Amino acid sequence: MRPNLILKAISLVFAAASIGLTATPASAVPAFAQQTGLRCQACHIGGLGPQLTDFGRKFKMGGYTQRVSDAFTPPVSAMAVASFVNTAKDQASPPADHYATNNNFTLDEASLFLAGGIGDHFGAFSQFTYDGVGRAFGWDNLDIRAVDHFTIGGDDVLVGTSFNNNPGIQDAFNTLPAWGFPYTNSDLAPGPAAATLFDGGYEMALLGNTVYAQWPNGLYTEAGVYWTPGDKFLSMVGADEGPGQIDGVAPYFRLAWQKDLEGNGNFEVGAFGFFPSFYPDNDKSTGKTDDYSDYGIDASYQFLGDETNVYTLNARYTHEEQDLNATHLLGGAARSSDSLDDFRIDASYYWHDWVGATVQFFDTTGSRDALLYAGNRTFSPDSTGLRFQIDATPWGNDVSPFGPRFNMRVGLQYTLYTKFDGAGKNYDGTGRDASDNNTLRIFTWFAL
Repeated sequence: MRPNLILKAISLVFAAASIGLTATPASAVPAFAQQTGLRCQACHIGGLGPQLTDFGRKFKMGGYTQRVSDAFTPPVSAMAVASFVNTAKDQASPPADHYATNNNFTLDEASLFLAGGIGDHFGAFSQFTYDGVGRAFGWDNLDIRAVDHFTIGGDDVLVGTSFNNNPGIQDAFNTLPAWGFPYTNSDLAPGPAAATLFDGGYEMALLGNTVYAQWPNGLYTEAGVYWTPGDKFLSMVGADEGPGQIDGVAPYFRLAWQKDLEGNGNFEVGAFGFFPSFYPDNDKSTGKTDDYSDYGIDASYQFLGDETNVYTLNARYTHEEQDLNATHLLGGAARSSDSLDDFRIDASYYWHDWVGATVQFFDTTGSRDALLYAGNRTFSPDSTGLRFQIDATPWGNDVSPFGPRFNMRVGLQYTLYTKFDGAGKNYDGTGRDASDNNTLRIFTWFAL
């Protein structure tokens, strides 16, 4: 990619982000910042979301209820993300309507948030988004909470319930897929075909209710169920049923233990599980369902020792068992049982909540299936690579010249693949290599 093309891309990204922002209400403000009277870095590592500090985790678990005063604060915010995407080799076809096979600029998304707490017991985080690539409006993240404190065994225990639309979206740790790195991405960037259902397969396609407790010894426990809303409801909110309609309800659980360390640091270890049974593509002709079991372990570490240096480490391993009872009978899978394993680890460093760098290793492996992965020369889902990001948040710990409620981030991502959809070389039988999908993305992220 030529240097002058990079400079042009940066200019275009800034220009379009500004256009996206002017399309949102001018009076919109970051609702949580106004409610708490704190700058973004109090809750977010790097001075902008979504990676949470220990304080941010407590604020979320506490139902978004903490506030600086009893005065009413408008529960409205807005956000826009725009980017320029370049791949090492032109894609075989345009990644979406109205785009070229390479060197694409786009407004990735523009969102309106309704978020805030009501009294000491109720709070919500909700997002409505315009998808700039798909050119469609729809609901996005939803997390409505009710919380209270109880005395159990002489100790204070925080107990809450979350009504949400994506398994893991309610989680306060940045290890699960819903809030994990990369914290911003573009639908124009090529990605492997295989991923676990827990890694976004049902995002915004379900409704669920969970009950959780934060215990005084650092233990966090949560359990609940998810179900598929009716077709009319999903159509009304601009969503679909994902891989298929869930049969009954899908159980979900989450365990995590956090320990504070000397020097203003902490670490967390945990486990999670999601167990959906569904009719693939809503086809009930076989009378069978596909039964999935997604479960795994995660860990994180934060060092917030001073205002100058912040270090984080996040890791997650997910195992998925796929009993493809329906898909196999329908001719969509050569085997009646498959599996996937996914491992991710990322480390970041931020200086003054202003400039940061993150590197991530990701690796997906699984059983071969000549029908499920028919587009891969090796019939394998295996993909491996590294993702790098550098970013700057000029007013992460200060007031911007555009007002105390304005924040922004600019960044550069580079994704490098050593294996893509089953192979490093000629993975699809047409001569394409994994490295042909290496992706440079330059992005801007504005919040009001």
